[in-house]
Amino acid sequence: MDQLDQLFRAFLKSNQHEQPTPKPDPEFDRQWRPVAWSEDNKHLMLRKLKDFQPGTAEVHELKILLHGPIGAGKSSLINSINTVLQGYNAAGALADSSAGQSQSFTLKFKIHRLKKGGPGSFYPFVFTDIMGLEEDKSKGVQTKDINKILKGHVKDGYTFNPVKPIDKGDPKYISNPSLKDKVHCLVSVLPADRISLMSDDVIQKMRAVREKARDLEIPQVVVMSMVDKACPLVNENLRKIYTSKKIKEKMEECSHKLGVPMNCIFPVLNYHEQVTNDTAMDILILMAMTDIIRLSQSLC
Repeated sequence: MDQLDQLFRAFLKSNQHEQPTPKPDPEFDRQWRPVAWSEDNKHLMLRKLKDFQPGTAEVHELKILLHGPIGAGKSSLINSINTVLQGYNAAGALADSSAGQSQSFTLKFKIHRLKKGGPGSFYPFVFTDIMGLEEDKSKGVQTKDINKILKGHVKDGYTFNPVKPIDKGDPKYISNPSLKDKVHCLVSVLPADRISLMSDDVIQKMRAVREKARDLEIPQVVVMSMVDKACPLVNENLRKIYTSKKIKEKMEECSHKLGVPMNCIFPVLNYHEQVTNDTAMDILILMAMTDIIRLSQSLC
C-alpha cells in the first residue's frame, strides 16, 4: 500500500498545474514625488511664470540651452512649453517626427522667444535649440560648439558644421560676450524609452558638456521625455507617473548615466498628438519650468 500510495501521490503531483508566478506590481502604494494634480496648482505655477522678472538690469531675459541626442524631443519640448504658457496649441520651433533617430532636424542655433500678452511682449526667458548629438564624430553638433554657446560666443542663426566648430573669424562669433549672452541654465533632454539604448559615445559627449557647464557654474536640469513610450501604466494614465516603478527606474538610470541627482530630473510628456491642453501634461511641464527658472536666476 505504501508503494501504491507513493505512486498515486507522484501521479497527482505530475498532473498538478504549477501556479504561475505573479507579475510584480508596476506601481508604488503612493506617489514618491508628491504632485497636486489640480487646476489651482496649474494656475498658481502659471501665474508665477507670468509674473517672473530677472533680478538684474544687465540680463533682461534668461537664456536656457537645450541639448541631447537626436530625436529626444528638444524642439517638441519648446513647443510644449509654449502650448502650456499660451493655453492653446502652439508650435514655434520646427520639429520633425519623421527624422527619428537617423538625423537631426535642427541645423541652426536658434533662439526661441515666447509671446506674452499683447504684440511685441515676450516672456523674460528664451530657449536655445541646437543640432542633436550623434555617435558619429562627423555628424551632429560638436561639443566644442556647445561649449562656445555656454560661454556666449555664438549668435542666433549660426549654422552648425558637424566637422568644424565655429571659430573667431565667423561672423556669428561673439568675441567678448557679456552676461546676457551666456547660458543661464543647461537642460539635457533624454528620451525615457531609449535611455538604455543610447551609445556610450553620446553619453560621454553629454557628460563632457555637463562638466564644462559645471566649470562655468551653470545650473543643470534633465528633462526626460517620451514617458508614455517607456511605461504602459503612464501611457494609460499620466497621473500615475510618480507611482510608476518603471519611470522611477528610468530616472535612476538617467541619473547614473549622466551623474545628475534625482531631484534635478523631470519626466514630462510633450504635446505631439493633442490639440487642446491637458492639465496633467501642463502640470509636469510647469514643474520642470519652475525649477529651471529658479536655478537660472543664480547666475544673474
